[in-house]
Amino acid sequence: MFWFRNKDIKENILPFIIRVRNQRRLTFKLVVSAFMSLTAAILQGAGGMVPGIGMLISPLSTAPIIISVLLFPSYGILSYFLTIFLLLLIQPSELIIFPFTTGAMGIGIGFGLTLFNKVWKVLSFSSLFLSIGICLLLYLLQFPVLGPFLIEFSILNIILIYLFSLIYCWIWIGTVGTVLMVFFTR
Repeated sequence: MFWFRNKDIKENILPFIIRVRNQRRLTFKLVVSAFMSLTAAILQGAGGMVPGIGMLISPLSTAPIIISVLLFPSYGILSYFLTIFLLLLIQPSELIIFPFTTGAMGIGIGFGLTLFNKVWKVLSFSSLFLSIGICLLLYLLQFPVLGPFLIEFSILNIILIYLFSLIYCWIWIGTVGTVLMVFFTR
């Protein structure tokens, strides 16, 4: 898998992404950003539209944001905000979850893969994004994103949230790295 291979990301993934990034025009960038936003909004909205199985599909909304940030970083941010506005129209009940959890993690992983050379730096950076988003939802907005667990504010709860974020982002970085390696090495 990706996280057990060569740990230098810039040698493996970024040359292919930079080649795609430099060869495209403004229209292509806007269309790709809009398509990624629509895909992320549909995947995130599946949690409210299709009970049960939709909750398993909803976390996949991170992938289009990661791809958008990797291909075109400034348009990735545009894609993130466009997804928020699309969720406002499509599924408002999922609007509170996306900006603080799945979307923030996608932004963190995308920029982490762009900025840092080592997997552990990307992992720390993206898990910090996710844990800050979860803490903002839990303790500032009082929204029980993790269910009835970890409701009261304590240092132990913050550490548990960060450990959960670390494991979750580790799985996502490994999956994204493996998929990118398969697509770009052919």
